[in-house]
Amino acid sequence: MNFLAHLYLAGDNEGLIIGNFIADMVKGKAYKNYSESIQKGILLHRQIDSFTDKHPVFRQTKYRIQKEQGPYSSVLVDMFYDHFLATEWTQFSEEKLEDFVCRNYRLLIKNFRVLPDRARTILPYMVRQNWLVNYAQFVSLSLILDRMDRRTDYRSGMKTGVDTLQKYYPEIKHDFYAFMPEIMHFVKQSDLNEV
Repeated sequence: MNFLAHLYLAGDNEGLIIGNFIADMVKGKAYKNYSESIQKGILLHRQIDSFTDKHPVFRQTKYRIQKEQGPYSSVLVDMFYDHFLATEWTQFSEEKLEDFVCRNYRLLIKNFRVLPDRARTILPYMVRQNWLVNYAQFVSLSLILDRMDRRTDYRSGMKTGVDTLQKYYPEIKHDFYAFMPEIMHFVKQSDLNEV
């Protein structure tokens, strides 16, 4: 799961949203430096990642693309699932995707001072280029993956990720639809979701 899915799974609680957004940028026990609700968001994000990485459907998607994408397959599957969440948004929410994204951007900007440095660097680009909505478009997704590939000195091969997504599009979409109800149920049952 990537940014869009984590924000979606965080629900409407501001602390959970902020925590889910920053969790990958907060290492180890540094989460204790945040308010209780943000701590819960960070820990919920970690639970989501753990559940996702071990889930047989997610692993099936990962193995499907691993020959072409190698060790960064998990990262790409996260992005692919966000792509499908964006394209299939009306199946999961009555709120328009654009409205959901704007509401979350506003919340994160309002709380800019509590974000870790890396999040403060990423957020302006994310908002300006509207990553979360643009995950739905192949051209935008390709640009995002190319930037990610650049950060690994082009060792990851993520710039070819959209080609791989297109090659296995029906299969990955099927996996996404099999996985989403399970992760949603998992989050609903989590004691961290009760803020």
